[in-house]
Amino acid sequence: MPPPALLEVIALTPEDAIAAQAGGADRLELVTDMAADGLTPSVGTFVEVRTAVDIAVRVMLRLGDGFAAGDTGPLVRAACELRAAGAEEFVLGFLDDDLAPDLPAVERIVAELDGCPWTFHRAIDRAADRDALRKQLADLPGLDTYLSAGSTTGVDDGMGTLITEASRRGAPGYAQGLMAGGGLRLDHLPRLRAAGVDAFHIGGAARPGGWTAPVDASAVREWRTALDAPVR
Repeated sequence: MPPPALLEVIALTPEDAIAAQAGGADRLELVTDMAADGLTPSVGTFVEVRTAVDIAVRVMLRLGDGFAAGDTGPLVRAACELRAAGAEEFVLGFLDDDLAPDLPAVERIVAELDGCPWTFHRAIDRAADRDALRKQLADLPGLDTYLSAGSTTGVDDGMGTLITEASRRGAPGYAQGLMAGGGLRLDHLPRLRAAGVDAFHIGGAARPGGWTAPVDASAVREWRTALDAPVR
């Protein structure tokens, strides 16, 4: 029997974190400002969330809209401050002007994480060459997950890519886990689970009232129940 699927929920506040945990989430992605698709939260918010729950918390390292790193100095400082406050897991991902991974920026930030586990987020869906990106990043310390919809427009259009990448698990560049997220719906789960995808990321799906409303524990529980059902 395969191990339980991982469910990660976007949280913006301690209240979100508490509801996500109550609903059965395994992990949080902690961000602020979803109008910019999720930026680095304050150290204070991280500390409040870390105190409120006992599930894993991955903290976003991203200071502006888009996938360009810009000046990495502020990102490095943010990483150091969060590490000092107790953060142990992170989310990041930057592309250069050619839509290839911005290796100097990523490597500089990862060096400050000192081996902490981290996710390369949906910047992969904007990359000019997904396969090349994976192989370029393959040996970076701590990288254990790619968050992807398989497409810039969401899982509906990216389903084929996700299934193909799941089938390559263990091949060069594909040792890291694949976490599906981005327009993810419950009806996507059977095909993804059958293909071997075992990690799932939800944001708006955990907030029936929209992004101005908090995470709803019952909505998270619906996903937990679906993911705990036998894979067919």
